[in-house]
Amino acid sequence: MTEPGLPPADGLPAALLDLGVPHLDINPLVAVRTRLARDRGLRRTFEEALEPQSAAVGTLGRPAGLPPHWPEADGAVGRYLPALLFVALAPQVLAWHRALGIPPEVSRSTLADLGRQLTVYRRRHGEGGLGAVSWLTLPFRGELYQLGRLQFQRYRLRAEEAPAGGSPAAGEWCLNLHVPDFCGPLGPGACDRSLAAARAFFPRYFPAEPYRAACIFSWLLDGQLARCLPEDANIVRFQRRFRPLRPNGAPSDDDPLRFVFDDPGVPLARLPRDTALRRALADHLRSGGHWYVGSGWFPL
Repeated sequence: MTEPGLPPADGLPAALLDLGVPHLDINPLVAVRTRLARDRGLRRTFEEALEPQSAAVGTLGRPAGLPPHWPEADGAVGRYLPALLFVALAPQVLAWHRALGIPPEVSRSTLADLGRQLTVYRRRHGEGGLGAVSWLTLPFRGELYQLGRLQFQRYRLRAEEAPAGGSPAAGEWCLNLHVPDFCGPLGPGACDRSLAAARAFFPRYFPAEPYRAACIFSWLLDGQLARCLPEDANIVRFQRRFRPLRPNGAPSDDDPLRFVFDDPGVPLARLPRDTALRRALADHLRSGGHWYVGSGWFPL
């Protein structure tokens, strides 16, 4: 039986490779697809989850409405089913991209975030699956694009994020920057090229959305990093691009622990110190300090 949006089992590997899925995950995903074809109840749940996501393609700010693991399935089936949902969405997203004239190479690099997130899950948990389900709704509904080193999210600044009485103002269109993993150093040249691509891309394909600023909300913008890392470190040079948006909120130690060490639950004494960044993050936490999600912006 053919499931909505999914290629047949013998055509699934090629579709997965087009989405950057690691070879290690292909056979397990084919096996889960076979289970989906045989299990009528699971297939009905899959179709019910797919329907609102399909309706959201081309929209902004829609709630994800997806569980990180399928409650009706256990083990590898539950961990992998969300990935198949994005595979099923891909043809519709690609058709929407083509209708806008978005180049195929941008579509490929953007939707390959599925493969990246499968890799991140395996690195963190030691087994196959997909955890960043809500995040992946951004590229798979047309809200986020990867252009070179950086990802850019079509975004309207919220009132609580805008500087009081300043610029950019609440409700203003702002390209929300994200720094994807497995893309090499965050060097100034790579960032410059990525930003130049974004300045050309968004006016061309989204002319009704006037992007005059770029913004970011990330632990990478915690100003304490500039005191812990060499002044020529890529993160420090990246920070210098931005003007402050709002003061830091509550501590958010889990963010660097998750993104740099892969596990917020690791005892501080066991955190590895094999890079300058890891040493800075670990030593600061061991001394009783905290890390924060910083925010910044610059005009485009």
